Amino acid sequence: MGPRRPLGIAVFADEEGARFGVACAGSRIITGALAPDRARSLADADGTTVAEAMAAAGHDPAHVGPDAETLRRVGTFVELHVEQGRALDPGGAAVGVASAIWPHGRWRLDLRGRADHAGTTRLEDRDDPMLRLAEAVTAARRAAGEHDALATIGKVAVEPGGVNAIPSRVTAWLDARGPVERDVRSVVAAVGEAAGGEPEEESWTGPTAFDGGLRDRLAGLLAAPVLPTGAGHDAGILSAAGIPTAMLFVRNPTGVSHSPQEHADPGDCHRGVEALARVVEELG
Repeated sequence: MGPRRPLGIAVFADEEGARFGVACAGSRIITGALAPDRARSLADADGTTVAEAMAAAGHDPAHVGPDAETLRRVGTFVELHVEQGRALDPGGAAVGVASAIWPHGRWRLDLRGRADHAGTTRLEDRDDPMLRLAEAVTAARRAAGEHDALATIGKVAVEPGGVNAIPSRVTAWLDARGPVERDVRSVVAAVGEAAGGEPEEESWTGPTAFDGGLRDRLAGLLAAPVLPTGAGHDAGILSAAGIPTAMLFVRNPTGVSHSPQEHADPGDCHRGVEALARVVEELG
């Protein structure tokens, strides 16, 4: 007996935002959370815009934009993902159900100074933006601890980038997230104060709670624990757009993520696929 409703597979572009800087770009575009003009103008580290990259790949940038008709046809969206953390492992569960995604965002720090010679310029004569970056990094760690949040400066661009040159400009990116939006904003403010300027917000996703009835239904069906996550996902963007959405997690015994050491046991992966199949059968 086949499903009562058609099944579809969605593949969204650039969930990580690695090239153009905005996470979950594909799902943000289709839901209208990312405006078409801004999406087309996003640029990578080489200055290539999304519009230029699309045209080079044979796609028409004019087609970028929300698609209300496609979204209308989605009755329920379910995403299966290896857990990006280690909440499941201590309890012995191979599969879990997501309750919510923490609020999270990315900010850019532009720190300017004066390029000069590292071997001839006296310390008191220097205008070194790298010092302000150091203050920002330590402030991020300190403020995250004070506000029960997470903050990371993991990407830095230095100009001119010479070993024997004092930088003229340092650009750094801050990732901040946590259970409470107010606390995340407090961390960002503390980093800006330490750096001597207000960070430029590049993306922001508010707190996202998945459909409560659907969550409880699937947790009961799978006899699975319910847990929040600090990692962003396309499922969160669709949920915020009003689509009934759920997420399933497969156990990650080490908790390592965004690293070659990320791992899930094949047996647990099979259990995750089996859980997804049960969910599709239940919902279909």
